[in-house]
Amino acid sequence: MAERVTPGRTGGLITLGAADALWAGSTAGSAVPTVSAAFTGSPAHARAGYVLLGGCAVATVRAGGGWGVVEAEVRRAAAELNTVEMDRRDLVRIGPFRDGAKQERDEETLLRWRRRIARELQERDDPERADGRLCHLAGIDWRRILVEKTRDGAQRTWWLPRAVVRLLDVAEHTETRWLRAARTRQTGTTVAESPSRHRQSRTADAPQTTSPDHPTVPLRPYKEELKGHLYSVLSRKPGISRKVAGWTCAVCRTAPAAVLDHCHEHGYVRAPVCHSCNTQERPDHLYGNDIRVADHYTRLFHTHAAEWLRHWHRCPGCRARTTLPLPHLAAWTAHIACRPLRPTHRDPRSSRGRKPCGALRVSWTGSHHAPASCQFTVAVDLCPSGEHRVLAHVPYREAAERFRTWLAETVPAVAAEAGPDRLDDLPTRFRPVIADTSSEGQALF
Repeated sequence: MAERVTPGRTGGLITLGAADALWAGSTAGSAVPTVSAAFTGSPAHARAGYVLLGGCAVATVRAGGGWGVVEAEVRRAAAELNTVEMDRRDLVRIGPFRDGAKQERDEETLLRWRRRIARELQERDDPERADGRLCHLAGIDWRRILVEKTRDGAQRTWWLPRAVVRLLDVAEHTETRWLRAARTRQTGTTVAESPSRHRQSRTADAPQTTSPDHPTVPLRPYKEELKGHLYSVLSRKPGISRKVAGWTCAVCRTAPAAVLDHCHEHGYVRAPVCHSCNTQERPDHLYGNDIRVADHYTRLFHTHAAEWLRHWHRCPGCRARTTLPLPHLAAWTAHIACRPLRPTHRDPRSSRGRKPCGALRVSWTGSHHAPASCQFTVAVDLCPSGEHRVLAHVPYREAAERFRTWLAETVPAVAAEAGPDRLDDLPTRFRPVIADTSSEGQALF
């Protein structure tokens, strides 16, 4: 079968305008919406030597008097994007966060997609700052899938589908490796030609690429290298952020790791995880001792319970006590243990004719350091009939005991490795509770 000819093609290279059309046409049926100016629209810049398309970096080539790209590379990036499945209901909060600006200053990548989204949305609300430019992210039209929510009638939050968050995190990581490879190649050159002489040696018809040909180092799987390390010590070591970026996420095992997840009660590092998994694991606090039990707990305690329970028990303190950190144990009590108590209402759109009532919420008094005085209160808010019901008061010790029974039935392998006889590296004196300062921020440490 004859190969379809792309307009603007010469010797395997196509112009940037033709590449825009090829990208838009090849991804027209993708679950992830794309833009029609991936190569010529901001923030793409051909002179940088590459353009990000999804999780791929496509090299730009100088040929004659203009720039072009290899057609096969564009088609490959489009084919990879077309394989991505996206659930618009599985959302991840991407901002605004209190420490977002601080985090972005330390990043080496130029994409900085969280920062770009925050800046553009803020400028949209400020006519004096808006310049009318619309930026895409790695060829993805993020505006079509952005969800804005309002909390407590005042604070706005921004959300994107989890699949897109992972894709953009991969794009940032790809760009980081690309830039490091270029820097390494440039540093390793012992004799550099002068720019004027280099220009004279060029031929008008010979294609030249500014992309590095230095091979990039693949991500390595996490193999418990940080087991037993204290977060307060490890987070202060020089170069730890670069080391974290070299691992794949220890939970999903697909996206590059970006942060060190740790237990806020015992202070131990669990594992390096990606932004998506780190956001999903974070409790949705109303107050310091009050959280919403949203739909994402279905993934934590049902569909992917084995992965998450194994991850939480990477903390020696939680593993030895066969429990979870206090907010997670409270959420488990509301979502699993008290599920039969939750009232339902008629719903003509549901196949079963009924749906759970209102919004589930759990609060607690006391501390896990004093189990006798700690108690969970499970309640339902925003009931359609105007009721605000308290479903149950569950003592901490009872909740912990019910969790141990459930763990043994649900994930026996994790339960078998837990218990008071598993005191791997556990200090004789319990560490004090470490305040959870990450509920509003995305800072690395």
